[in-house]
Amino acid sequence: MSLRLLAPALVVLSLSACTWVPMEEGAKGVRVLPLGAASPSSCRKQGDVVVTVKDKVAFYRRNDLKVRDELETLARNEAPKIQADTIQALGDPADGEQRFAAWRCGG
Repeated sequence: MSLRLLAPALVVLSLSACTWVPMEEGAKGVRVLPLGAASPSSCRKQGDVVVTVKDKVAFYRRNDLKVRDELETLARNEAPKIQADTIQALGDPADGEQRFAAWRCGG
């Protein structure tokens, strides 16, 4: 196989392994409740957060675990902006998008 044909494939594969979403400083303290767990009764709901990432690069479908991880990181990054300290996925990701409930449980 020619290097000219192999190079684009290697670029796509290497990009798919990257994490594109850095965690912001305020997001490190945001707690993540598992999908399907009971909603926290002693917390105040701040709203919902909808986040989106690329789930495909050209013809290549990105790793599902990496996409989920990036969506969670994005939701954690958004939580402090609405005074939330806890998030919970409201469903599985679909086409690179996921909705999270945001809660204020701390003081």
